Amino acid sequence: MFGLNKDNAQGQVTELIERLKSEAELSDEQAGKVIETIKNFVVDKYPMLSGAVNNIFGNK
Repeated sequence: MFGLNKDNAQGQVTELIERLKSEAELSDEQAGKVIETIKNFVVDKYPMLSGAVNNIFGNK
């Protein structure tokens, strides 16, 4: 999806977490909760994307 392999997607999630920490001044725990909330929102609203979302954000 979007030309991302699993390793690349995980790297981009890590980059997103780092940006949340630096730009929004969030802690590791807060940034992780933001990612989890976004992931759950997308899966709840668009269940047909759950496989792709879980591949990108992890299946927690």
